[in-house]
Amino acid sequence: MAQVSVIIPVHNAQDTIERCLKSLQGQTFRDWEALCTDDGSTDRSADIIGRLAISDNRIKLFSKPNGGVSSARNLALKHVGGRYMMYLDSDDFIHPQTMEICVGLAEENGSDLVSFTYDRRYRSLETVRQILGIRVEHRFSPITSVESKTVGDIFDYASEYSRPRGIDPKWAVKHCQPWRGLFKTEKIAGIRFVEGIIYEDFPWWSEVLLRLGKVTITNLPLYCYYPNFKGYIHTTDQQRRIESLKVALQKADELYSTGVDESRKARWELQFRKPFADKLASKIRRYGKHSQNNK
Repeated sequence: MAQVSVIIPVHNAQDTIERCLKSLQGQTFRDWEALCTDDGSTDRSADIIGRLAISDNRIKLFSKPNGGVSSARNLALKHVGGRYMMYLDSDDFIHPQTMEICVGLAEENGSDLVSFTYDRRYRSLETVRQILGIRVEHRFSPITSVESKTVGDIFDYASEYSRPRGIDPKWAVKHCQPWRGLFKTEKIAGIRFVEGIIYEDFPWWSEVLLRLGKVTITNLPLYCYYPNFKGYIHTTDQQRRIESLKVALQKADELYSTGVDESRKARWELQFRKPFADKLASKIRRYGKHSQNNK
């Protein structure tokens, strides 16, 4: 049984999925499995994964009709076997020492989550490269020093704001992307994503926050976020964005409506619910008159 399970939803990612998987194969920590769900791709994505899986049995391929990223992740969740788990998007990739560092910190501190950040310099440079039509292979520098902070209540450090109020920016756990860290499987494997919407990460992360005990935070930029302007978040029409935000807020509100510590609830409402509710209100004002019941 692998120590780390990595969930990778895949849809028409033939240009990036091999780089994604090779970033796992290049890990200094070798005890992992990649759970790839091909979500009804119409390109060569499944063929590429299958070819790599022939020579590396740590790579596993599951296939399903197209149903969206949430359904793809939910299918892979059924096959998680590792003590720890991570989420990785098929157009992104990670630093070769990611698992070594994160598993080491989790074991040393007994953490339910080891949170890291993404490489902002890579994302900015890659955006410019795409505009100019330049392709350059990314090269990583070895990490020789790891600074971290272990905390008992993630609500004191987590926020959807890029510049969160009242939180030391050095240790802020910003935004709710599933790829932001290494999780202890027993804490979050039962948390499924709402299917059929975008912004599915908001209700998912809202529930994850309630499940976490001790958390280790590091500022290391271990994740390379590829600016894919053809991805679903960039191509979805505004009406669907509005409806998805409504559902996301409703699901999260239901979760926090009963049995949640009032202090945690207040911090969640300020640091996470408010920015999403403000985004919904802004879209309604800009793109038409829609129900505001979830404000």
